[in-house]
Amino acid sequence: MDIITNILTNTLWVVLLLIVVGLIATNIKVVPQAKAYVIERLGAYDGTWSVGLHFKLPLIDKIANKVSLKEKVIDFPPQPVITKDNVTMEIDTVVYFQITDPKLYAYGVERPLSAIENLTATTLRNIIGDLELDQSLTSRELINTKIRIVLDEATDPWGIKINRVEVKNITPPKDIQVAMEKQMRAEREKREVILRAEGEKLSVILTAEGHKESVILEAEAKKQFDIKIAEGQAKAIYLVKEATAEGIKMINNAKPTKEAIALEGLKSFEAAANGQATKIIIPSDIQGIAGLTTSLKELIKD
Repeated sequence: MDIITNILTNTLWVVLLLIVVGLIATNIKVVPQAKAYVIERLGAYDGTWSVGLHFKLPLIDKIANKVSLKEKVIDFPPQPVITKDNVTMEIDTVVYFQITDPKLYAYGVERPLSAIENLTATTLRNIIGDLELDQSLTSRELINTKIRIVLDEATDPWGIKINRVEVKNITPPKDIQVAMEKQMRAEREKREVILRAEGEKLSVILTAEGHKESVILEAEAKKQFDIKIAEGQAKAIYLVKEATAEGIKMINNAKPTKEAIALEGLKSFEAAANGQATKIIIPSDIQGIAGLTTSLKELIKD
């Protein structure tokens, strides 16, 4: 009996030891990176575990929530909204958020993702309701900023930080889309006509400028040509005058007699008589010299 009792006692101790080891092992927790555990002790919030090794009391402590601290993305389905000018269209948004306080996230609001979706829809309706259709289509950045500001303020007590809000698609009614396509086509055709007219205008201007430059260059060339001719004529006249002056100078240096001068004058009149002139007036002194010359020629002949 003692042997059996000892065996049962040892077995009991082994079982108890295994139970204790199992409890210790199951209550040692390792929190991974970008995670946070919300711990409750006897049903009340006790603390938040960050990254690392932790131990909780068996049957007393409980992991109430495991929170991911990574940035999350929620793509909400299209929401019907009405613009200021009573046009109904559908807008779908994408929200980027991050949990900054695990405690507030765990106890701040029931179903926080659903709350963010509903808050986004109501905020979007309020913003679009103050804008007309054209403004709604061209003011995405304004809409994104306003929604982010409103959501960030509303979700701050929930331990959520709204990083960005993006309007992904804006879908107006079919008839509005058709009208917009016609308007865009008309704008493109208008721009095409304007560009073609500007091109033709530029072509005419360039042609006129080319003709103008051509005329200017021709006039400049003619001017230079006339200048060169005038310079040549002036040069020729100058040379003739210079030669005449040099001849007169040479004659003066030779000191000719009256008779020699008269004979040279006579030769000049003789040359003049060979021309087309019909009347020649000869000075009296040259006439006398001419008669004397004739008499001399006749005496020599005799």
